[in-house]
Amino acid sequence: MAPLVPVALLCIALCLAASSASAAECGRNTTLEGYSADLRMSQHQLRGRMAVLDGCSFRVSSLDLLAGSASARWWRAEGSDLDALSRGSPAADEPLNRTFASESLVFRLLPGLSWPLVPVLAAFDPLTSSLFGFVRLPSNATSNSSSSDTANSSAPTMFDSCAQLSPRFRVRWTLREAENAIDVGLEAAVGSEYYMAFGWADPGAKANATMIGADVAVAGFTEDGLPFAEDYFVTRSSECLLRADGTAEGVCPDTFYGRRNGTGDTSAVNNTRLVYGHRRDGVSFVRFSRPLASPDKRFDVAVNATKDMTVIWAIGLLRPPDSLRPYYLPLNHGAPAGTAYGHLALNLSASASEGCHGPLDAEDKEDQGRITAERQTPLVVTAGPAMHYPNPPNPSKVLYINKKEAPLLKVERGVPVTFSVEAGHDVPLYITSDAVGGNATARNTSEVIYAGSAKSEGVPATPTELVWLPDRNTPDVVYYQSLYDPKMGWKIQVVDGGLSDMYNNSVLLDDQQVTFFWTLSGDSINIAARGEKKSGYLAIGFGSAMVNSYAYVGWIDANGTGHVNSYWIDGKDGMSVHETHENLTYKRCRSENGAIIFEFTRPLATSCSGRVECKNIIDPTTPLKVIWAMGSQWSSGRFSVKNMHSVTSNRPVRILLLSGLAEAVEDLRPVLAVHGFMMFVAWGLLLPGGIVAARYLKHIKGDLWFQAHTYLQYSGLSVMFLGVLFAVAELRGFSFKSTHAKIGAVAFTFTFMQPINAYLRPHIAENAEILSRNRVIWEYLHIFTERTALVAGVTALFTGLQHLGHRYGSKTIKGLTCGLVVWVVSGVLVVAYLEYMKVKRRRDGTDGLSHKFVLGNTEEDDSVDLLHSDMFDSKMDSGSPGSMEVQLQPLKG
Repeated sequence: MAPLVPVALLCIALCLAASSASAAECGRNTTLEGYSADLRMSQHQLRGRMAVLDGCSFRVSSLDLLAGSASARWWRAEGSDLDALSRGSPAADEPLNRTFASESLVFRLLPGLSWPLVPVLAAFDPLTSSLFGFVRLPSNATSNSSSSDTANSSAPTMFDSCAQLSPRFRVRWTLREAENAIDVGLEAAVGSEYYMAFGWADPGAKANATMIGADVAVAGFTEDGLPFAEDYFVTRSSECLLRADGTAEGVCPDTFYGRRNGTGDTSAVNNTRLVYGHRRDGVSFVRFSRPLASPDKRFDVAVNATKDMTVIWAIGLLRPPDSLRPYYLPLNHGAPAGTAYGHLALNLSASASEGCHGPLDAEDKEDQGRITAERQTPLVVTAGPAMHYPNPPNPSKVLYINKKEAPLLKVERGVPVTFSVEAGHDVPLYITSDAVGGNATARNTSEVIYAGSAKSEGVPATPTELVWLPDRNTPDVVYYQSLYDPKMGWKIQVVDGGLSDMYNNSVLLDDQQVTFFWTLSGDSINIAARGEKKSGYLAIGFGSAMVNSYAYVGWIDANGTGHVNSYWIDGKDGMSVHETHENLTYKRCRSENGAIIFEFTRPLATSCSGRVECKNIIDPTTPLKVIWAMGSQWSSGRFSVKNMHSVTSNRPVRILLLSGLAEAVEDLRPVLAVHGFMMFVAWGLLLPGGIVAARYLKHIKGDLWFQAHTYLQYSGLSVMFLGVLFAVAELRGFSFKSTHAKIGAVAFTFTFMQPINAYLRPHIAENAEILSRNRVIWEYLHIFTERTALVAGVTALFTGLQHLGHRYGSKTIKGLTCGLVVWVVSGVLVVAYLEYMKVKRRRDGTDGLSHKFVLGNTEEDDSVDLLHSDMFDSKMDSGSPGSMEVQLQPLKG
């Protein structure tokens, strides 16, 4: 054993020497020693300040981070974009798979690495290609003191101080007293439809009236995902309202007071300047700056940075702008003190960096739009610019489904999902187990492909249909991605059962924001509606527009209880919304991730009388027009502007309850209006006029009746033919599904038989007293086709108006129909009068025509060619008085 001791000592000495050499190497490579910079947050609520200690180690102080996967590491890369990170490699060995809460830790670079090889240090998860945050390192120590790099070393999410206002709401700030300014950051684990309010109370206010006279900033996000911060002033503990004299009161923007209350320049009273904002991991963050001592003495409170001052705060739902109030207005917070609103004494100069411990962790971290796939409802897949992709970094172009950027797609096992792929020939869609996509085998990563291939591509003109059936073996989470490019799609949540299993039919309503479900059951109907975006209430209505519609509203009250009520709406203000007492049963309403879902059952026919809701009868054989609306707040009782909708359908959808089909009620197309006008000119004026001329003008000497008949008939034929061409061109082809089209085809066919009929007209011999058999048949055929065409044409006018009313919901259809009825009745009366005069002339013998006629047609000179009037003229010339010879003979008695 003794000889082994020197060997062991020698090994220890060699190890110590190697360690000393390594330490010496770290010590010699010190060009960046002392450099520090803020970590820039991308996701997972990463915050902290990184400082280089020596050539191979660094410290991160005040580190906040939500846990990543076991593969998450500190990462080295040439840049922070997707391509650079995918080519990078780990920089330190310690995993970032746990939550870090305001910790200061030292990390060591992997052996063989030095700072010149780490231009970007990032917190990165290669498994999901997720960037948590990063810091850029200068190439040498001298750049640490440059002004440009100093600016780059600070991040907009980092502040000097922080205070916890409630379990889910924080305020951060950095004083800039030399500049008479303070930077404030509001941070809350709330939905994107919520506002965050923070400000200073009036120093002279009573302890129990801290809101009145308070100067607050209201921050949040628009419906497009853009941050905003606005300066508000509180004159009353209510939402912003307009008095009868036009002035404003309540919680209103300073600029609103300025315009309404006559303070002049609106820009002078808005002293809140937006600096930065984002939505990450279900947390809203907005940074803004404001002056400590504002020049606006009327609506701003002067802030003393060294004194305890009372601050107030609140979080609640936002009301989107409307025509009367072009601002995002905060609604009543309506929750217990300390949870959604409160006040406290705050000294800005006192160190409060320890007031916020760890990152905010929202329960719902999925901030993207949500879409639930339904049976027989295709999901339209397109490509568009990346604006709010949920998993940075990402390419410049990502996938859109039903016009939503990379939404979370929810599907049900056993329900086929149909994709209509229109993203381009270079973006084939596929369903995969890989979170990154873009062909995992190219990255030496395994994946399971559930649907799709290189052939699953298309463009809007020629889309490709991809059908995928999730089964019981499909994991709870898979991904829709592009086969060629990584990170263009997002998650698919696979669940068991849902509304699709409970209802037989479903359709997406206008703008694809609401899904309507129904099942016919005997003499009743089961109905459900689901919003595809977050809102305070959801309403559907039966009718062509909001006014004169029957509405059903589902909402969640402040206590979390769901409600479903029925209403009759006869105007556009709150006083025009009348609650009804329909026989609704099995009423349910709930909220899923902020989206309202409600259900109810009602009879098809009502059993009451005398009330307005008694007329709300659903006929399954008649198309049902459905509209929808969403808003921020609803309640029972009296309604006001706070119940106004923030978004609504642009047009109704016609639903065929028996077949399960639906189509949008389109606006009347101008070309179809021209078609209708031309058909009225043809069948209401020209063609009837030609018939009247041939029947009632023959007693006039000359060929006036013939000229009028010919010109009017051919003009009517030409106008009718052009009208048909207009309709065919606009509708892109012939379609005989509607009654109007069928009757119009009959009128068109019989009308164009008339020129052929005239050409084939059998002639009779001169001075023939008895009509030939062919002539009699022709007379009957001519009269039958002529009158059939006339009746069909006028009927087509009425069915055309009816078709427009059903398809486009035009408000003027009733008036046009009444006008057409008056026109037809007037025409019938005129014809009756002419027929009376014709009979009277025949009885008096003043018409100068023979009494031999077939079906009312007097026997005119048969040598007249109905297609060529010159023959008629020549015949008249040959029989003129100038060519007649008269021989007189004496009478014999």
